[in-house]
Amino acid sequence: MSLPTSLRRLLSVPALLGALFTGGAFGLALFGAFGGPLWLFLLGLTLSALALVLLGRLVEEDADGARAAPLRPGGPRAHAPALVRGVRAVHKGSDRPALDPRAPHSEFLFDLVVVPEDAPAFHVQVRHPLDLQSLSGRGRDRAVVEYDPEQPWRAVLPNNPPTLWWARAERLDPDALGAVGPPSRGVPVGVLVLALGLVIAVAVAGPTAFTAT
Repeated sequence: MSLPTSLRRLLSVPALLGALFTGGAFGLALFGAFGGPLWLFLLGLTLSALALVLLGRLVEEDADGARAAPLRPGGPRAHAPALVRGVRAVHKGSDRPALDPRAPHSEFLFDLVVVPEDAPAFHVQVRHPLDLQSLSGRGRDRAVVEYDPEQPWRAVLPNNPPTLWWARAERLDPDALGAVGPPSRGVPVGVLVLALGLVIAVAVAGPTAFTAT
């Protein structure tokens, strides 16, 4: 599963654009280092540093395997019951506790164990602007998740999930699950983008740079 998942992520438009940018930056630095003008080398070096910073952030995001990502537009969808292990108010864009959950800059972080029918259970953390458990009037230890079956770390909490899935969530037995970890994301997309960028740089600028020497 890891290899196809990683390849699908690499072949997405943002990843390919990132690889082209990385390859172009490395290519400028390579060409400038081997016979090109100094300003070209410095420009390539600066852009390469920027590319490495951005790729490092992508790797860090993948390292936090429990953090949910948004659903893909037009991607597959499925519902699954979930156990709520905890809910807390945090600041948008960070995990810092929010003093006022009703403030515009606050949202709720749900710590969930999702239990699909035809796949292993997995742990994921999903953000939502509302405390859905309080609004629904149902038990605070149950939820329904909408997720991507091909990339299960992409998950959201729908505002009005089907009643059928609520009934299944209420029948979950927490003691029967055992230890549950986050879904596998395969090779970090930042590593794949870096590798493809290096290939592009050597393929485009390598022959010219080495010939110039």
